Amino acid sequence: MLTYSITHQEITQTAILQTTAEVCKAQALQQGRNFVQSAVWTVESLTEACSSPSSAKGFQQAIKTVCSSNARVDTDHVRDAEYHFDDESFWEGWNLIKNSVAAVKAAANETNYETARERLGEALHPLQDFYSHSNWIELGNLFPYSNLIRPDRPIDNIAGDKRPTCRNCFGDACKGNILEDIIQERKLTSGYFGFSKPDGKCSHGGLFDISGWFKGGINKDTRSSSHGDLHDDAATVAIAATRQLLEDIRGFLGDSNFLRLMGFSQTSVLCFVIDTTGSMGDDINEVRRVTSNITDSMKGTVAEYILVPFNDPDFGPLIRTTDPDEFKLQINALQPHDGGDTPELCLSGLRLALTGSPPQTKIFVFTDADAKDKELKSTVLALIESTKSVVNFMLTNGLATRRRRSGDLNQGQSQRYSTRISNPLNQVYEDLALASGGQAIEVTKATLPQATSIILDASTSDLVTVFQIVRNPGKAEAFSFIVDSSLKNMTIYITGSSPVFNITSPSGDSQTNEELSGKLGLVEHVGNFYTVRLTILDQVGLWNINISSLQAYTIKVHGQSDIDFLFNFVELSKDVHSGYSVLRGRPPANSNITLLLTVMGGDSVTLTEVSLVEASGSQAINGTLERVADRDVLVTMNSVPAGEFVVRVIGERSSSRSSNSLFQRQSVTQNRASSVVITAITNEVWEPGKTLSIPFTVVYSGSDALFNINARNDRGFATVFPSTMSIGGGSSGNSTVNLTAPLATPSGTEVTLTIEAKTTGESDFNYAVLRLTVVSPITDVTSPVCEIISVNANCSSNCSLSSWELSANLTDGNGTGIVSVTLRQGLGTLNTSTRVGDGGVNVTLAFYSASCCSEVMELVAVDRAGNVGVCSRSIASSVTTTPISMATTTAPSLYATNNSPGHPFSPSINIWVSVGAILLFHVLHM
Repeated sequence: MLTYSITHQEITQTAILQTTAEVCKAQALQQGRNFVQSAVWTVESLTEACSSPSSAKGFQQAIKTVCSSNARVDTDHVRDAEYHFDDESFWEGWNLIKNSVAAVKAAANETNYETARERLGEALHPLQDFYSHSNWIELGNLFPYSNLIRPDRPIDNIAGDKRPTCRNCFGDACKGNILEDIIQERKLTSGYFGFSKPDGKCSHGGLFDISGWFKGGINKDTRSSSHGDLHDDAATVAIAATRQLLEDIRGFLGDSNFLRLMGFSQTSVLCFVIDTTGSMGDDINEVRRVTSNITDSMKGTVAEYILVPFNDPDFGPLIRTTDPDEFKLQINALQPHDGGDTPELCLSGLRLALTGSPPQTKIFVFTDADAKDKELKSTVLALIESTKSVVNFMLTNGLATRRRRSGDLNQGQSQRYSTRISNPLNQVYEDLALASGGQAIEVTKATLPQATSIILDASTSDLVTVFQIVRNPGKAEAFSFIVDSSLKNMTIYITGSSPVFNITSPSGDSQTNEELSGKLGLVEHVGNFYTVRLTILDQVGLWNINISSLQAYTIKVHGQSDIDFLFNFVELSKDVHSGYSVLRGRPPANSNITLLLTVMGGDSVTLTEVSLVEASGSQAINGTLERVADRDVLVTMNSVPAGEFVVRVIGERSSSRSSNSLFQRQSVTQNRASSVVITAITNEVWEPGKTLSIPFTVVYSGSDALFNINARNDRGFATVFPSTMSIGGGSSGNSTVNLTAPLATPSGTEVTLTIEAKTTGESDFNYAVLRLTVVSPITDVTSPVCEIISVNANCSSNCSLSSWELSANLTDGNGTGIVSVTLRQGLGTLNTSTRVGDGGVNVTLAFYSASCCSEVMELVAVDRAGNVGVCSRSIASSVTTTPISMATTTAPSLYATNNSPGHPFSPSINIWVSVGAILLFHVLHM
């Protein structure tokens, strides 16, 4: 059922949707496009209005990351008062928000958007809790307290440590328990939560708050809380406060990068991991050809390109760009060199690609050598599972066509090794490809160009997986899958050593692997890789594939559709704050597990079945579905398959034009349950040159065991951790990972830490993946200041025939200096220049001119520390004025206004002061 009260997730998602809508509207106006407003936004309707419908999945995933990080605070820091503004910890909470926002900006500035989203969720939780845990709402405030996100403004008028603030009350409702003098003097207080509280102070309230021994409280977390009658007001202001913070980050990043933070892109991200040793010349030439084809034919559709070269003894650096021409230059600059021995650092390059790419990236690895760093396999596997990225290996070292350096390989091995790859040294690549839902394609250097069509396929938008299986060892078997009317450009991939297969359509037409052009489509075959491109017009219905092979094989069916799903394994909390936290590792074995699943495709899409399906078998375990939000479903499984498994969903799309259409989708990444659970929590500020201590716990439900512990980070930072840990059956062990950032580490550097625990026989394994951020100390907390020098508005009744002008000085005083001045609102022209003013202060001169039809102008100035200042003006087109000189003024924050709770918060201009023309000025640190 739907939630009775407004949750952190709903507050966060509402604010993100509303703020993103404002960004898209501003961009549409700047670009001369129409923007259709909506009273209520959904992810699909907003991406459509933003002219980026293919961004729906990425946008939804970004929202989920922020919301999940927000929710995790309630499990990781349930009794840490500053994370909730409990116990009158206002200064601590304010400092926590300040540091978290600094981390968001630093990470986003380095384009580490996934980490920035996690830090954003951590910042939003205490910010939102302030309004439900303090007495801000009881004081009659229906607007956000902007000082919470202003590092240059203190929190004032806090009730003293010894000052009584509440009286006891009994029962479910505790109206009037805040003392009258606290209300009259507008003193700020919050409820105490825990084992004790000072005499006369307020309690948080609720079943789990033992501080008040059930004598009431002041929290507004739900409609049934102690002050639940104010829950809706608190939630409304929390939405406004969340928007205020998002506007701050928008001002810092600019509109285009803010949309990237929110997961907007045209389509997928492509990543190439390329062996650059001496024998790879032909392979690199083919990568040049195919990337040139992609960038030329699909310019403007691929969101981002990533390149990671590797060799021996070096790998990297990771090169990331949104410019296809820049990417071609980087590819063309690759030169094959060195490589004296056969193995190369392939897994090191792949690990760097996984940690430096967004989740669900399509990664293509090109090599003709086996891996020298196989010890990284478990780390790479953990990163594949946590990011859900798909890894495809393009291998040109098959036994029949080995490179010159592999002449010492035992030829007899190929006869004893019956898999779909010919070279047993490639087994690690096949294992990782299968785990990710990708392919291990073995071809010759001469036939590599015939296999790279898979890269073009991955470049398309809205790519979904309908069906995927693995059989090892192979056997004769029949498979079926459903194709719905939303699917187009259907493709079937089959890998294996000479499999025999027959595909049958819903109409009964069929085609075998020997028919390269048949009734159903076109069959392409190179190496161990078959591609079937369906061209038959009527594809809707039940399809069948009959395949016969005694050797291992895989089948993957995918196409383009707006119907898809996202999921995470979660741990439910029914303690202090009911909710969930996303698991950072594998789900638990031998117990119930829970998935939080979001379906994409609009309001007409309904889930009917969610199953865990064996990746290499036929067992399917169905779950119990519970709708918890508009598109979110909690799925409870009573058991888990013993081996690798995938998630399959079946549902229907209702249509007024025809009967309901069944659809089927499947996750690509293989998952596995574990009897080992690792939890790791960090809440420290990590500065360059400092050591971060991360406590972790390993819990094991099996018998007594000795575990091998490993902690690896993708930056090569010095790491100290125990190599082993002995744990008794059904018990746990605790330890710490110490990670040191070099003094020269740039602020915003993302560090991915993977903590692993394996039983000594490697029969069981689990991990915890943490994304950490190194942030330089904050030394400048003052926003840039705007001084309007003159406004010249000469507007006639026909606005298109007249124009207006504005000039302003922008300074940062003794701060770090202004780095950018941009036009966020207004259709005019902005020109800037710099000069040195009095006292050696750098002054940015801004001159703006526009048609009188464009009445509003808004400038955004950002300094090097990330502080944001906003300067706005509006004119009335019917008024004629002479130039006006104005001194610097500081108006109250735009957000310090009484926004009616019945109206959605809007950061647009809402106070106009008439001085000849209608003018407005405000300076914000947003």
